[in-house]
Amino acid sequence: MLKVGLTGGIGAGKSEVSRLLVSYGAVLIDADKIAREVVEPGTPGLAAVVEAFGEEVLAADGSLDRPKLGSIVFADQAKLRTLNAIVHPLVGARSAELERAAAPDAVVVHDVPLLAENALAPLYDLVVVVDASPETQLRRLVRLRGMAEQEAQARMAAQATRDDRRAIADLLIDNDGPLPALEPQVRKVWAELTERAGR
Repeated sequence: MLKVGLTGGIGAGKSEVSRLLVSYGAVLIDADKIAREVVEPGTPGLAAVVEAFGEEVLAADGSLDRPKLGSIVFADQAKLRTLNAIVHPLVGARSAELERAAAPDAVVVHDVPLLAENALAPLYDLVVVVDASPETQLRRLVRLRGMAEQEAQARMAAQATRDDRRAIADLLIDNDGPLPALEPQVRKVWAELTERAGR
């Protein structure tokens, strides 16, 4: 089994890269998806978040109001650390469970947005970083996700710097250009991953 950490700044195009890798045969473990699962209604994770941040972070249906929680934690580093201390251990446990279920010769790609921030690179056999310039990231967040520019800049500022991410990359995918330029790069990375996995 080859354990791959995949990361990139918000708006860099990591989701598209993970989608392509899955289409080639990778087993994807998506930390963001798991982070949503561990705070679904009725979970101990959601109870801990409400205890830390109050009932105001709940939507009318009892689910987590993610935009509300985001507006609280992305404006305050201490609150962000509190949230991470609740969610990250739960995500780690679920990720390990999914990894154990993968085939012995699998290329297991862990899609981890905060891999650089949390110094998680040593957990993986190698790290793939999807890279885009801050200008490109901002443009995508505003145009494609409909974020206000100020919110987009706050989200970007809460993450590791571009240099920090590039420093941990074993393989770097440049996603500053148009979508058609991405696929050949990802295919090349996949060839290297399968070779390292001995497939």
